[in-house]
Amino acid sequence: MLKNEQKPGIKSLSPFDRPREKLLLNGRRDLSDAELIAILIGSGSKNETSVVLGQRILASYNHDLDKVGRVSVSDLTSFKGIGIAKALSIVAALELGRRRKDRPHEVLPRITSSRDVFDLLHPILSDLDHEEFWMLILNRANLLICKYMISKGGQASTVVDPKIIFGKAMEMKAAYIILAHNHPSGNCQPSKEDIIVTQKLVQAGMLLDLNVLDHLIITNTAFCSLVDEGII
Repeated sequence: MLKNEQKPGIKSLSPFDRPREKLLLNGRRDLSDAELIAILIGSGSKNETSVVLGQRILASYNHDLDKVGRVSVSDLTSFKGIGIAKALSIVAALELGRRRKDRPHEVLPRITSSRDVFDLLHPILSDLDHEEFWMLILNRANLLICKYMISKGGQASTVVDPKIIFGKAMEMKAAYIILAHNHPSGNCQPSKEDIIVTQKLVQAGMLLDLNVLDHLIITNTAFCSLVDEGII
């Protein structure tokens, strides 16, 4: 008697061919449209992997993502292997993509001087009764990628952990970073500790090919740039 031949499941594939593992190893841009849909589907069946199911869905719409983006839950549940939960996940993800496309692109500010840094961070660091240590993460065009708070401390000091600073910078693929913290006392002159810490961070950044461009001390009314002052 002949036995039904079972098709291999996704677990039998090489990690390089599994969409979740492939995304972790190579990043989202390395995945095909079908593999991205497969991640949303989650799991296939004993006769069909989630990737093959994703390919089948795409083929039904001539691999046109605009058409796929307009499908309804009922459209998707007409495919064998797609239930309500999987259909909802796909529709929700496609709607997020549509909203992102419709949203105006944010113009990233370019940092060209210590005054630019002060104008950006003064609203955050002014009028505080405690110290906060912040970092600006820039790309190679000196455009701001993000602002990130490293630590929050007391009235006279805060903790500066190089592992957090450079870990976050590398995570965000920074080309340059700018450091800043406030002095609640109103004195914007750097302390001896400020200078020592900054010099150590500059040296560490050079080893990582991640330049520390400046360090600002900010008060309610003024600022001091360690680069402008020739300290670093």
